[in-house]
Amino acid sequence: MEKKIFGIILTIAGAVGLIVSAMYFLNSGTGIRDYKMIAVYGILGLIFFFSGIGLMRSTKDKS
Repeated sequence: MEKKIFGIILTIAGAVGLIVSAMYFLNSGTGIRDYKMIAVYGILGLIFFFSGIGLMRSTKDKS
């Protein structure tokens, strides 16, 4: 059960990271700092999102 909850938390954190990355992408200027922030939030969001999905998929329910 704890793994399932941790998977949900990771998935939500990943989705938030991807949303923040998209917001920075839409509101960014032309500076290199903006591109670095977009890359960092996007990559971390993808890692968290897919690891959370994988953890929820691999965890079996013991109902």
